[in-house]
Amino acid sequence: MSPAKKRVRTYDPAKIRTAVLAQFGNVRKAVGSLTPDQLAAPTRLGDWTVRDLAAHLTMAVGTVSRNLERPEPPKAELALLDWPFATAARAADIDEGTKELARANPDLDALYADTEQRLTAALASTPGTRLLDTRTGAISLADYLVTRTVELVVHTDDLNAAVPGLDVPYDRQALAACTRLLADALAVKAPGGSTEVRVPPYAVVQCVEGPRHTRGTPPNVVETDPLTWIRLATGREEWASAVGDARVRASGERADLGGLLPLLG
Repeated sequence: MSPAKKRVRTYDPAKIRTAVLAQFGNVRKAVGSLTPDQLAAPTRLGDWTVRDLAAHLTMAVGTVSRNLERPEPPKAELALLDWPFATAARAADIDEGTKELARANPDLDALYADTEQRLTAALASTPGTRLLDTRTGAISLADYLVTRTVELVVHTDDLNAAVPGLDVPYDRQALAACTRLLADALAVKAPGGSTEVRVPPYAVVQCVEGPRHTRGTPPNVVETDPLTWIRLATGREEWASAVGDARVRASGERADLGGLLPLLG
């Protein structure tokens, strides 16, 4: 089902801007504390090191100010709920660009400071309706900033997984927006009303074809916490292992989401 035919969730633009800046600030502080050995350590992202991952986080955020420097496209091409399904095509391009950025910027402190300064200035002077000509399609700044919460939260989790004890905090608004966008993407991928997916305290969505419940407890229920949901949606976690470890509670014959995940390539 096209996202345009579904009721689209709205986000408070001011809160999203604050969340993006806050989560980038959390990451910047953590990266600044890493030792050379920690930066050289592997991650769960193929052959990326922690240094590569740290550089990629500046790329994911810096694309906002870079795209604002380009001419505004004539019309939007990408709705917010299209974005999760448009990312896979850019995987090779992102990998190459990330490694080049890491090689070209040995001083991560300077890279983060410049990225944060440019982003802060851009967000202070640009309305959310401004269209950005991104590589995945023309999209409004307001919508694009919601996608940046996904990049920031997902890769913060990657960073925490790669560096034991680092424990970079998650801005609550960023975590909420990331959780909600990925939950809504599931409802787009598997439209229907037979299964209720709950990710308290941030999201509840109906999905999967089948009999729709109208009152009381749904016959098919999936419930999990935000970080487990995000890992499932992005391929960091396998459905079977999350269910087996009781981090996902799934009941009902249509509650197996394993064949629908991950959502992001």
